[in-house]
Amino acid sequence: MAGNDFFIRPASGTSSADWLRLPNADINVIITRRLTRTVLHGGEGDDLVDEGAESATYIVKGEMDYEDYKKILKMFRTGQPYIHDPFEERDVKAVFSKMEYDGSEKTYIFEFIEDIR
Repeated sequence: MAGNDFFIRPASGTSSADWLRLPNADINVIITRRLTRTVLHGGEGDDLVDEGAESATYIVKGEMDYEDYKKILKMFRTGQPYIHDPFEERDVKAVFSKMEYDGSEKTYIFEFIEDIR
């Protein structure tokens, strides 16, 4: 499958011009439910309670030049950015939890966790 365009903007961005486009990105989404697990002593098994909340983690990989890297690094250090989820077609406030950049290969890996309000 061909990569998607990945869009990110700083928390302070207010217009469509503030979005940065990284073309041909591989975007993976991992959505997990929050569960409480209680091990029952003296009984059999355990008790699972579905808390109902979902948490999405986005892993984004691709190539970008050094100038875009500097823009992304500034976003990483200055607050929670917004990303565009191409699968649900919505903007998501996220925590930028991890970033890797290989300057010689010009490749990146970002990890975001959705900020559930």
